[in-house]
Amino acid sequence: MDEKAPTSGVGVLDKASLVLSALEAGPATLAQLVSTTKLARPTAHRLAVALEFHRFVARDMQGRFVLGPRLSELASAAGEDRLLASATPVLIALRDHTKESTQLYRRQGDQRICVAAAERQIGLRDSIPVGATLSMKAGSAAQVLLAWEEPDRLHRGLYGASFNATMLSAVRRRGWAQSVSEREIGVASVSAPVRGPGGKVLAAISISGPVERMGRQPGRQHGPSVVAAANRLSDFLRRAEELGL
Repeated sequence: MDEKAPTSGVGVLDKASLVLSALEAGPATLAQLVSTTKLARPTAHRLAVALEFHRFVARDMQGRFVLGPRLSELASAAGEDRLLASATPVLIALRDHTKESTQLYRRQGDQRICVAAAERQIGLRDSIPVGATLSMKAGSAAQVLLAWEEPDRLHRGLYGASFNATMLSAVRRRGWAQSVSEREIGVASVSAPVRGPGGKVLAAISISGPVERMGRQPGRQHGPSVVAAANRLSDFLRRAEELGL
């Protein structure tokens, strides 16, 4: 462990925090954990397995360590409540304005999770239930959640993705992303970033529906509305921070 890193005085917790921080950047093998945390290999393995037992860490299909579901459960019961509580009326208003289903996604490693949604009430839907885990390799929300990342993390995220760096540059320039049959054949979506008080992208707000209804260029029609909703939610978060709520 880096001797210059701040410590709490409780060594095992400081080391466990290093493991979790390393996994924030995405899945990692044991060797990668050792390299990132500078912990001894047996220590890194023991901590990762213990954290896995308590569901703070999990394994992906390749056996790599990833952040576990317990973190999302705790987050939803703590600071994330501010985002979720503010999101519901914004998602409903966007759904009613666009007549399409709306979702809010947050990134977790190499996946994104639907943390809130407002379903279209009638007609053909694109149903994404709350708690659904989707890939960061396809879809307009994935583009938004990746577009403003640090360059090295952004380029790692592009490996195997359905979009490229040029597309993400366009997302940053116009403030929204669109996808057509990218995540699922026949489904279109438009997304925009929700930012915290410091400007960091915390989530992506989206609308989604059949291509037949949304068209091959859904962003032309819906981009401004989705951006306005994202800005409204970002403003709620900023005001809540200022008021200490």
